[in-house]
Amino acid sequence: MDGTMGLRVLLCVCLASLLILQAMPTQASSPGRPKVSKKQQTVDTSVDGVTIRSLKVNCKVTSRFAHYVITSQVVNNADEAKEVAFDVEIPKTAFISDFAITADGKAFIGDIKDKVTAWKQYRKAAVSGENAGLVRASGRTMEQFTIHLTIGPRSKATFRLTYEEVLKRRLTQYNIDIKVKPKQLVHHFEIDVDIFEPQGISKLDAQASFLPKELASQLIKKSFSGKKGHVLFRPTVGQQQSCPTCSTSLMNGDFKVTYDVNRDKLCDLLVANNHFAHFFAPQNLTNLNKNLVFVIDISTSMEGQKVKQTKEALLKILGDMRPGDYFDLVLFGSEVQSWRGSLVPASAANVRAAQDFVRRFHLAGATNLNGGLLRGIEILNQAHGSVPELSNHASVLIMLTDGEPTEGVTDRSQILKNVRNAIGGRFPLYNLGFGHNVDWNFLEVMSMENNGRAQRIYEDHDATQQLQGFYDQVANPLLVDVELLYPQDTVSALTQHRHKQYYEGSEIMVAGRIADHKSSSFKADVLARGEGQEFKATCLVDEEEMKKLLQERGHVLENHVERLWAYLTIQELLAKRMKLEGKEKATATAKALQMSLAYQFVTPLTSMTIRGMTDEDGLEPIIDKPPEDSLPLEMLGHRKTFMLSALHPSPTQSSSNIQQLPNRVTGVDTDPHFLIHVPQKKDTLCFNIDEEPGVVLSLVQDPDTGFSVNGQLIGNKARSPGQHEGTYFGRLGIANPATDFHLEVTPQNITLNPGLGGPVFSWGDQASLRQHEVVVTINRKRNLVVSVEDGGTFEVVLHRVWKGSAIHQDFLGFYVLDSHRMSARTHGLLGQFFHPFDFEVSDPHPGSDPTKTDATMVVKSRQLTVTRGLQKDYSKDPRHGAEVTCWFVHNNGAGLIDGVHTDYIVPDIF
Repeated sequence: MDGTMGLRVLLCVCLASLLILQAMPTQASSPGRPKVSKKQQTVDTSVDGVTIRSLKVNCKVTSRFAHYVITSQVVNNADEAKEVAFDVEIPKTAFISDFAITADGKAFIGDIKDKVTAWKQYRKAAVSGENAGLVRASGRTMEQFTIHLTIGPRSKATFRLTYEEVLKRRLTQYNIDIKVKPKQLVHHFEIDVDIFEPQGISKLDAQASFLPKELASQLIKKSFSGKKGHVLFRPTVGQQQSCPTCSTSLMNGDFKVTYDVNRDKLCDLLVANNHFAHFFAPQNLTNLNKNLVFVIDISTSMEGQKVKQTKEALLKILGDMRPGDYFDLVLFGSEVQSWRGSLVPASAANVRAAQDFVRRFHLAGATNLNGGLLRGIEILNQAHGSVPELSNHASVLIMLTDGEPTEGVTDRSQILKNVRNAIGGRFPLYNLGFGHNVDWNFLEVMSMENNGRAQRIYEDHDATQQLQGFYDQVANPLLVDVELLYPQDTVSALTQHRHKQYYEGSEIMVAGRIADHKSSSFKADVLARGEGQEFKATCLVDEEEMKKLLQERGHVLENHVERLWAYLTIQELLAKRMKLEGKEKATATAKALQMSLAYQFVTPLTSMTIRGMTDEDGLEPIIDKPPEDSLPLEMLGHRKTFMLSALHPSPTQSSSNIQQLPNRVTGVDTDPHFLIHVPQKKDTLCFNIDEEPGVVLSLVQDPDTGFSVNGQLIGNKARSPGQHEGTYFGRLGIANPATDFHLEVTPQNITLNPGLGGPVFSWGDQASLRQHEVVVTINRKRNLVVSVEDGGTFEVVLHRVWKGSAIHQDFLGFYVLDSHRMSARTHGLLGQFFHPFDFEVSDPHPGSDPTKTDATMVVKSRQLTVTRGLQKDYSKDPRHGAEVTCWFVHNNGAGLIDGVHTDYIVPDIF
């Protein structure tokens, strides 16, 4: 590229399904509403000399398969180079399939290849220790795609992004969600949605949250007839203005299209190009009665809004149960308790009694997730075995938790086995993960293994509505043990065709390949159990209708049916590989990769590079699919800017060697907060050390072996007048003199034996090193683990901060994962707590801050005033951490630590 064009990657914080094209810099919106006028006013639409000439979203839906193309053209009217940003959000379930930029007369085209090959070409990026991905999780269901481009004076750039998804029916409709936020006026703005459904469209609606209803009805054109539906939104510049004289845009909010199809036929079968798609959503069935057990986490981490919102949702859900339903409630903290211990009918009296129980229960203890689930399963199994009437109901188990198992059985593989064996495939398990401290992969695998699914409940003002919304989707089962069967000699490569339950308002979708010359004999048999009877149906292909459809839609229909099959197959393989191991996992992964490449989808196994476009370091940008359990960037609390970099390992890969270790004992992180986990008390103590940048503190010192860990404090880049200067660990020295082992760790590099000119690694590396009895494992971009034979196991966590910050800089956290083999004489700010000690807390009362509780603690024969508070433990989730409730000891840990904190200051990290 020439000197007028450069690239940098920006990850923005936005909500919902978002479409943004932003010229830099942007201006804030002004309040007010425009008036609809046929005569467009002459308005200056440029911002800092940059104009968005056009921004168009074209969505074509064919039989639930949606194909989106977003195109935008930006013009730099200035006499100097300007930076522009193309900023789009797409559903997490969608796959990007194409991206292209035309700028300054040059074309830059996306090229999809397997992820390993793509990243091998960018080793330099890995060494730089930064992050190359252009796509990141954003909001609850979206992924953010952003690319910044510098374009020359008096020139233009055109962006085109293509992505595809299968629309899933929920609560009687399909949803196409687009949030519009151009941040400036656009000369030609357009959203064009074209829908073709062979069954015929039964309803179609479109809404824009950023427009008053009256104005929206005038600006949004919508129509449907027979198989076709159309929505067009094309506001003029004047209609985009936030007020008649404003140069700011009103366009900021959700644009939503909803529709459904006719259900006159029991089955809908499409056959095209040796592939088929089968849509099954029978109507006019009688609701099955339910056997429903709620298993609810009541550990102390649920305190505050979470328990309040959970209770609100449960009260509403209980009130919505039908008289023919049966139910019970199970609560688990450290102990497990049930409301009745067996299923009871949802009579008015029982519902009121259950609601009273919900209002009265209190939080207590840790998280015995295994015990709670097994109790809930036992209640359902007993009902199946002892009450014949209940065996004909649709049984459902719903579990809600906000944390990880910490009481009873805590080994995840054992819990999965226990739950799988107890359920035995008899009913589905739905796991709801409340907040971001849950082990999401664990909950998801557990649900998949038991015919259910997992859903994240976000800590927000609408958590009650989220819980209610989930329940609404499973509240009305119509069929159980649904099986869709096809002639074995006719079909292959079937997607999931057995479902434990079918719910009102949803749809079962199956796709597969049909052998050559077998289309005429193709059929589908459906077997299931409904209310009081067996359900059987045979679905045949209407060949005359298919000929008409192919004449009407031609190649588009053929292409979309095949790509729908490919999309569903890849999604299922990616989900399946989460619960597989060894050869089976490798086979599923290889198949998903092969199909991702064949159909040119950006999936977790592939990457798209943009050929010919490079940044100032000569590196091409890379488009990646974020890991399945990625959390929204807004949860990080700030906006981040990154340069190009190396690949993130999946969280499950990078932390797998940590999860097998004993429970962590203690750690220190952020400002710096020391966390002392006291397992025998099932509680945590915490304290801060306030010292100047540059000071080195002794964290661990074992005089019997000489092993030591020392940390040097760093401060902020700049200090705001009158504000406390935060300090963090910016340099750690880990030494084991018995084996001449020295490791220096900074946020930039990891150096083995620095005094002897040893090798230097970056945080972009994935490596395992061994020197005599010490093993160092570097997990790219997340952490490193140091294990000493006959010693301890320690973790260093890397914290990256926003690169544009003028104040903060990257820092480290340090955690002790295993210390039971350290000698009894081990000392240091952390080391002194490696062995059991006792304390007692009494007289909790409101403190000087009325929102916090003070108490009296007796420890080491000293009486201290302590305060209940929250700290973050990043040992398992280096990005977001887990909140830990602790008793805070004031004044640099005075009275808790031996001596005073200055006794632990040492001259150097070694």
